[in-house]
Amino acid sequence: MGEIDLGRVKSYLLTLQDEICSSLETLEPLAHFQEDRWDYDRGRGGGRTRVIADGETFEKGGVNFSHVLGSQLPAAATAHRPELAGRRFQAVGVSLVLHPRNPYAPTSHANVRFFLAEKEGAEPVWWFGGGFDLTPYYPFLEDVVHWHQTARKACEPFGSDVYPRFKQWCDDYFFLKHRAETRGVGGLFFDDLNEWGFEQSFEFMRSVGDHYIPAYLPILEKRKDLPFGERERDFQAHRRGRYVEFNLIYDRGTLFGLQSGGRTESILMSLPPIAKWGYDWKPRKNSPEAELYQYLRPRNWLGQD
Repeated sequence: MGEIDLGRVKSYLLTLQDEICSSLETLEPLAHFQEDRWDYDRGRGGGRTRVIADGETFEKGGVNFSHVLGSQLPAAATAHRPELAGRRFQAVGVSLVLHPRNPYAPTSHANVRFFLAEKEGAEPVWWFGGGFDLTPYYPFLEDVVHWHQTARKACEPFGSDVYPRFKQWCDDYFFLKHRAETRGVGGLFFDDLNEWGFEQSFEFMRSVGDHYIPAYLPILEKRKDLPFGERERDFQAHRRGRYVEFNLIYDRGTLFGLQSGGRTESILMSLPPIAKWGYDWKPRKNSPEAELYQYLRPRNWLGQD
């Protein structure tokens, strides 16, 4: 199974945060990531919050590293793993959300994390989780295909069944049940990963983390400077409202952070700076905005390969 080494995981995640921030800043002429280091009292962990705002490319974004400790796992973690109730835990992870200014550039999210749950007289329980997903407002098929091709490439060394399995999990997880639509066009999602042993599971988490920038940056480069007007911005704000709904109602990471006493500002940095809700709001029929809804359902995006 391999020896559990939380220190190696933490070192990788800190480096990943640095590399992602550096890559993203190459596309932002006006703003830079501002770092806020935080520490809990009473030995409950800490982290590095990095936020970028009011830029030419990024209206708002955050790339966070956290190392959280606690005497028992919160309900968000034990709801689907009741056997873990009462264990002390450590969780390390990098989580990011980027909201570009241009409505033609998609919002993106990524997260990679490691959990270790322990108690006296019992074997430690550990697992990896994470993934990345894309939320376009005006989708371009070539972008969605590129996103999923890169996701598949991250999975290929680990077996031909891995991408389809974690792609399906992503479709199922990032689904707004009350709207009967997906949050976006999916990507990868995995959790509770330990059946491969520590070394291979850690290697897979690294592969997912390392493929995020190759998946997202080419899309951002192509779309960030397209001309847009108030109509596009209004549609973007309404669709961002759906993003808020998912994060506050369904997202396990948000619930885990708040229930474990995490830093509220760092947890809610995923929310967009501007969002709208209109009563029974719908885009005009046969409009460019209405085309998005053809994308908000699970699909085999690589079927044309």
